Amino acid sequence: MADVIANGVRHHVQRLGRGARTVVFIHGLVMDNLSSFYFTLASPVARAADVILYDLRGHGRTERPRSGYTIANLVADLGALLDELVPGRPVELVSHSFGGVIALAFAVAHPERVARLALIECHVGMAGWAAEMTTTLTLLSQPGAEHDARVVTAFQAWPGRDIAHKRAQLARVAEALIGGTTLIDDLRRSPAMTSAALATIPCPVLALYGERSDLRATAEHLARTLPVCSLHLLAGCSHSILWEATDAVRERIVGFVGGDA
Repeated sequence: MADVIANGVRHHVQRLGRGARTVVFIHGLVMDNLSSFYFTLASPVARAADVILYDLRGHGRTERPRSGYTIANLVADLGALLDELVPGRPVELVSHSFGGVIALAFAVAHPERVARLALIECHVGMAGWAAEMTTTLTLLSQPGAEHDARVVTAFQAWPGRDIAHKRAQLARVAEALIGGTTLIDDLRRSPAMTSAALATIPCPVLALYGERSDLRATAEHLARTLPVCSLHLLAGCSHSILWEATDAVRERIVGFVGGDA
């Protein structure tokens, strides 16, 4: 599909399938892009729904502006994309990792536009999250002999990390986004998500997390706080459940967007 200008930024968008429901996939931060979903979940979902995948600003084939990486900016990007592609139509959001920060913030700001929400090993963006994330990204932006190793360690869930040329690519992309934009400062000054805000999200939420994930406490907090949330902990899995348990994740997501909570 041709690129779409949304909120003043040229976004790379892929659209698959068709149907009465629209499912929008939101990927993770820095080394992720829409291909994570394109090669795992999008095609099965597209058999029964209109599927939209897009690269976040600064990621993949989307334009990389110097600034505009606050959570509010990323939420506005999503809203503008939906205005262009499915005006006036509620959508179902499927998010992974950092994508959950955007999805949850969007659902809080625009509850009428979200019919269902699926969170796959997602961050939430609560107090302390931005500081922790920006500390990690700041370390990655510092040059030196250990730079590539720091990048690979920080993005250990990325499936290509063990291939030499993929590791080099990982480092180059991370350096361009972290060092060439205001991403770190923008995330640092983004307001934290609160439990009170999460409690206002009215739509059904599916939360998929690894049993051994370092985000398990986050998952359990979501289950306690969101009004309608079904939490599933995948046995033996870590943060990398999208690759460690692709079939199980796919089955849950297809069932959920098809109407089964």
